Amino acid sequence: MSSSPTPQPAGMDTIPVSFTLNGAATTLDLAPWTTLLDALRNHLGLTGTKKGCDHGQCGACTVLVDGQRINACLTLAVMKDGADIRTVEGLAEQGHLHPVQDAFIEYDAFQCGYCTPGQICSAVGLIAEGHAHTADEIREAMSGNICRCGAYTNIVDAVKHVIDARGAQSLEAAE
Repeated sequence: MSSSPTPQPAGMDTIPVSFTLNGAATTLDLAPWTTLLDALRNHLGLTGTKKGCDHGQCGACTVLVDGQRINACLTLAVMKDGADIRTVEGLAEQGHLHPVQDAFIEYDAFQCGYCTPGQICSAVGLIAEGHAHTADEIREAMSGNICRCGAYTNIVDAVKHVIDARGAQSLEAAE
């Protein structure tokens, strides 16, 4: 995959698109058909977000937009003007990995690693949603993210660990 911007047909106008990306204001001039995935990878050099199927079926391109999980390959960048976008590169804070990233390491929740950025962004989003508490609920909520290596058991264990740890912290804070 090329890291150079997508070529423009002669005479084609671009559209300015501004959003907050991993905490920083970002403005790009993009062709109206540029997907968010291509904007991230080809225009901004953020290659953590992967292009797997390019049809919204594998989840490798999952990013967080305004806190919601989306498939960046199915989303036109111009539709996200003004949005807050977070990629796997923007999850760590002050040099410390996000708890989900730590849990993926602790639980060996990856093999080849290709799906890992999308899996992690999806896990961060589902934890924020607060709907998944059991292993079955986590599996269902993560079903849009495919791991061809079959690391699902470890992925679910890692996500459950973070959910359980957050629940324990909430109980301690309430006491």
